[in-house]
Amino acid sequence: MTDPKRQQAMRDDIVLLLSDEETARVSTAEDAPKLADGAQYVDLERLDLGVQVAATGRQIVMGRILPRSAVSAETWKRVVARLAR
Repeated sequence: MTDPKRQQAMRDDIVLLLSDEETARVSTAEDAPKLADGAQYVDLERLDLGVQVAATGRQIVMGRILPRSAVSAETWKRVVARLAR
């Protein structure tokens, strides 16, 4: 996905899927030092990579990710479906 306008539109769509509570949890997660190994996340700046898994030694910019742990199972399902389009 190299079209910046399309990527921005998809990012906006994904953010709109979050409830206010989930948005607050994502904001709190930005301050976390790292994700636990095996934690799933979506890099909002690299949506073309889809769902990713945290691993030791992998550099993750916390301020731009959506961790699965910050959203409900239903929201995560909608995020994954949106990425699949």
